[in-house]
Amino acid sequence: MTLAAAVDLDAFDRLARARRTSLLVDPSRPVHADLVDRLCTIATWAPNHKRTWPWRFAAVTGDARRALGEAFADEMVVRAFGDEGKVAKTRVKYTRAPTVLVVGSAPHPKPSFTVENRDAVAAAVQNLLLAATAAGLASFWSTPALDDVAAVRALCGFEPDVTIVAVIYLGWPDGTVEAPERPPAAVAHVS
Repeated sequence: MTLAAAVDLDAFDRLARARRTSLLVDPSRPVHADLVDRLCTIATWAPNHKRTWPWRFAAVTGDARRALGEAFADEMVVRAFGDEGKVAKTRVKYTRAPTVLVVGSAPHPKPSFTVENRDAVAAAVQNLLLAATAAGLASFWSTPALDDVAAVRALCGFEPDVTIVAVIYLGWPDGTVEAPERPPAAVAHVS
């Protein structure tokens, strides 16, 4: 079967347009670990030019979601990052969805490869978000205020030099969000 036969471009266009950033989820309905594992596997099919496989994933559920918020917030206090309200919100915000997926990027001895690694991880996140939409999940890509918190890396089982690229909320939808209008793509055709 050719790729063209396997995937209809119109269907993919509808999927991409249907993906909405949303925290309207049922916090009491779990996202099963098998589904999260499958989403992460799909994510790893993102382009990775140097084949460094830089993505790191940690699915955070249950009480560990609060521990994640505490780890971020405690470091915010140490670094005097954000006001009291932002710190207080950080302590509890990860409990809003049943699964929080922390996605990190491994560095490389060559700085240019480290940059490419982060790009590959961002592409992997997009794969994951599209796959979550296809599975019927709501998702929200959050970028943490601090991407280098040692306690977060330890909680997630990441190496000490991994950069946190995304914190993704995953859950079963409990409402809908309208798609914002997008400006047309500006494409320079050069021949």
